[in-house]
Amino acid sequence: MATPADTTATFCATLVDEFVELGVIRAFVSPGSRSTPMARALWADKRISMEVFHDERSCAFAALGSGMAGSPALLLCTSGTAATHFHAAVVESHQSAVPLIVMTADRPPELQGVGAPQTINQRQLFGSAVRAFIDVSVPDEKQSKTWRSIAHDAVSLAVDSLTPGPVHINLPFREPLVGVVGTLPERKTKKRNSPQYPDTRRAVKSLTSIVKKSNNGVFIAGKGATGSVLELAEHLGWPVLADIRSGVRDDSPVVVAAFDGLLRCEEFTSALQPSVVVRVGEPPASKVLGQWLKTLTCPVHQWCVDDRFFDPELIGAVNFVVDVDDACRLIADRVGDDRAQGSNDEWLECWESAADRAEQALERGLGDTWNEPAIARCVMQCRQGPLVVSSSMPIRDVEWYSGVNGEYPVFSNRGVNGIDGVVSTAVGVALASELPTTLLIGDIACIHDANGLWNLAGRRADLRIVVVNNSGGAIFGFLPQAKELDVDQFETLFGTPHDVSFEHLAAAHGVAYRRVADLATLRDALGIRGPILIEARTDRSVNVATHDHVNSLIASAAVRPKA
Repeated sequence: MATPADTTATFCATLVDEFVELGVIRAFVSPGSRSTPMARALWADKRISMEVFHDERSCAFAALGSGMAGSPALLLCTSGTAATHFHAAVVESHQSAVPLIVMTADRPPELQGVGAPQTINQRQLFGSAVRAFIDVSVPDEKQSKTWRSIAHDAVSLAVDSLTPGPVHINLPFREPLVGVVGTLPERKTKKRNSPQYPDTRRAVKSLTSIVKKSNNGVFIAGKGATGSVLELAEHLGWPVLADIRSGVRDDSPVVVAAFDGLLRCEEFTSALQPSVVVRVGEPPASKVLGQWLKTLTCPVHQWCVDDRFFDPELIGAVNFVVDVDDACRLIADRVGDDRAQGSNDEWLECWESAADRAEQALERGLGDTWNEPAIARCVMQCRQGPLVVSSSMPIRDVEWYSGVNGEYPVFSNRGVNGIDGVVSTAVGVALASELPTTLLIGDIACIHDANGLWNLAGRRADLRIVVVNNSGGAIFGFLPQAKELDVDQFETLFGTPHDVSFEHLAAAHGVAYRRVADLATLRDALGIRGPILIEARTDRSVNVATHDHVNSLIASAAVRPKA
């Protein structure tokens, strides 16, 4: 006869088996006693790739990175405050629609509210940031027919729903915690959910009617766009202002990579007034792009790839939840070969030629100079796999100055736009993708998640961490505070200079280190197999002036030279 510990062991093995059958094959675990039954089940199933990270916060961001890279992960910790350290990553998962299945071990009901150690109220711990909270009862053999449904429901909500994201499963376990796995309940095949996009045909009808009247449109491609957007843009003769995370920023003639710099030129924007703007997916990081949208009088359509609506500029953008591929195909069919009445071929040519001039200006202006825009451009050009980019200045430098993307994806925690957990996120991307991965990160963000370096010890993560060290928070130099506060106040509150040695930090975690001071040395270092920390020191005092100079070069290139 099975003991209660055996029942718990069988319950956990059943959940793991169902997760694997549904395609969830990665687990990130932080050690603890109360989570023993589930940790042992994950360890025992060799189909699961399991990573053990001591720091729950870092562990959670690594699991998030795995989900970003296309491998949704299980995340496990013990009871008590351990689970609270998951919260930042759970919120990022929620805001960025990245699947994550969070499992927190818990004390049984009789130990709740009586002062038992390592016990807190874990019900609804993450509030509205999860797609669902699944409160499981203490494993009972009489309920074994329902065990697989727990895992199935979690995957359906976290992975298969219209808007992926985190699901929280709370698992109360009684002692003893070590048992013998018995026969697993029979698996019954259930149909996987398929996302439903309610507004596709309405979006198609609305945009088609505009196109048939005037065809000077613009696509803005953010994360969530697909190659179909480029195909439709080429068919309509529209430019595509492509965010670096969109996956469509390639060498297509319709792609405008340096749009941020071009839109800084008032003469250029005044001359090119669109009849409609369609933004696909998440908004890019560019503030200039948002300011340009505010100046327009034309309709702005927001094509959402899930049920997150976007109108951060408060311009009254019309949101549609669409299947992007279907919408593009249907519009192309309805418009036909005769693109529009009064279609103007000069419209796209103006954008294309400006984009070409901007790229040439970037090449001339940056060359082999040593500054943060040049470093970002070099990292993008030299990478041989996925790129993870920290928020703050790195994501902006990559978006503004790096040109086309190439074949590998770019990831960034842009759900909440925070700088926490970035190193750990990159570790998760590297482990899940199993490709040479590069991280571009600022010094403050790297220090903030220094524990992420610990997770590289003993792992085959081919990760190059490029730390742009300007000794402080460079992005604040672009804000009004930099001019309105005296130097001492600004440096204390915002600049936050430090004397952290990244060489010593890398050595303490057993990570190789290389310091670079020119682009040639940086290129060489990027060719070294990771894990390696590459420190690129820059001068924060001239950073704003450098960016202003490069942006002015692009803006000047926006206007066609007069004959």
